[in-house]
Amino acid sequence: MPTMEMGTLETELSLFKYDNLEQLPSEYRELSEEERTERIERSLDRLDDDVVVLGHNYQRREIVEHANFVGDSYQLSVEAANADAEYVVFCGVTFMAESADIITDDEQTVILPSMEASCPMAGMAEALQVDSAWAKIESATSDADIIPITYMNSYADLKAFCAEQGGAVCTSSNAHQVFEWALERGDKILFLPDKHLGENTAHRLGLEDSVTEWDPWNPAEQNPEAVAESDIILWNGYCQVHERFTVEHIDRVRENHPGAQVVVHPECRREVVESADVVGSTATVCETVADAAPDETWAIGTEIHLVRHLQRWHPEVTVVPLCGDACMDCNAMRQTDPNYLTWVLEELVEGRERNVIEVQPHEKELATVALDRMLEL
Repeated sequence: MPTMEMGTLETELSLFKYDNLEQLPSEYRELSEEERTERIERSLDRLDDDVVVLGHNYQRREIVEHANFVGDSYQLSVEAANADAEYVVFCGVTFMAESADIITDDEQTVILPSMEASCPMAGMAEALQVDSAWAKIESATSDADIIPITYMNSYADLKAFCAEQGGAVCTSSNAHQVFEWALERGDKILFLPDKHLGENTAHRLGLEDSVTEWDPWNPAEQNPEAVAESDIILWNGYCQVHERFTVEHIDRVRENHPGAQVVVHPECRREVVESADVVGSTATVCETVADAAPDETWAIGTEIHLVRHLQRWHPEVTVVPLCGDACMDCNAMRQTDPNYLTWVLEELVEGRERNVIEVQPHEKELATVALDRMLEL
C-alpha cells in the first residue's frame, strides 16, 4: 500500500495543525433558514464595520447573500486586507483562510466557520511530504536548478517551502507568467499540487513534450531519466470536482442544447480543456456569462454553486451545468453552512472568537515572499 514519506521540515500535517477547531454546538444544528437569516443579519448589524464576511464563489446561496464580497480565494483575501475590519470571516476552506491571514494586517483576526472545510487537493501536497520528495527529485535531476511553484490552492507551509527554495505562488490566471518567470531563473519547474493546471499551462507555453509526473505516493516507481529530461515536473494532485468532468459530458450537453458553448476551469483534464470553447478561472467564468448575449447558452464546467449563482445573477442567459449536481459538488466547500456562520457571528457579538486561523510568523513571512514574487510579475 502506498505511504506518505515525510522529510525533516519543521511543520505539521494539516490534519493535526487545525485539530483544535471547534464543532458546531448542537443548539445551532436545526435552525430554519428564516431563523438563521434573521440572526445573521442581527449580528452583522451589531458588529457593523468590525467584521467583513467573505463568500467564495463555490459557497451556497445562503452564505453568499450575507457576504460583503464574493469571488475567488486570492481576490477575497485582498478585499479583506483593504476592508481593514477587525474580524475576517472567511466562508471557504482552510488554505483560503490561511491566505487571508498572510495578507491581512496582524491586527485582523481570520475566522473559518467550519472545522471540516479542508480542501482535498491542498491536502495532496503536504509540505512535509514535498520536503521528502524534494531530495529525491534533486537527486534525479543532478545539478539542475529546480524552481518550485505552488498553486494558490495550497497550505501556507508549502508556500513558505517554495519561497525558501527560490520559488513562487501562482493563480490559475497567471500560472503561465509564473512558469515563464521560473524557467528564466532555473532549469526546471516542480509544480504543485494540481497536475491538470500544470499540464494545461505547459500546453499553453508549447512545453507539452517536456512534462513528466511525480507520484508522491509511489516514489520508488519514478523514472529518474524522465525527470532529468523534463522541464516541468507535475505533482500528482488534482481537484476532485474538476477532474470529474469528461469529454462525454461536453458532447452530451452540446447534443441536448444545440448551439451551447462550454466554459471550463483549467483544473480540468487536458482533453476537457481542449474540447471547451473557453477556459479560465472562476473570474473568467463569471465574466464570460456576464458578457454573453441574452440568447446564448453556456454550459459551465466548475463547482455547482457558482453555476447556480450565475443562473440567478444572469437570468437572461441560459446557464446549464456541464454534468449533474453530484458530479459538480465540492464536499469541502459544503462544510461551511449557514448554521456555522450564524454561530461564529453570534459568538463575536459576545466577544468570543471561534475557529481562528493563524499562520505561524516564520511561515507567514516566507509565504509572503512567495506571493510577492508572483505580484512582481
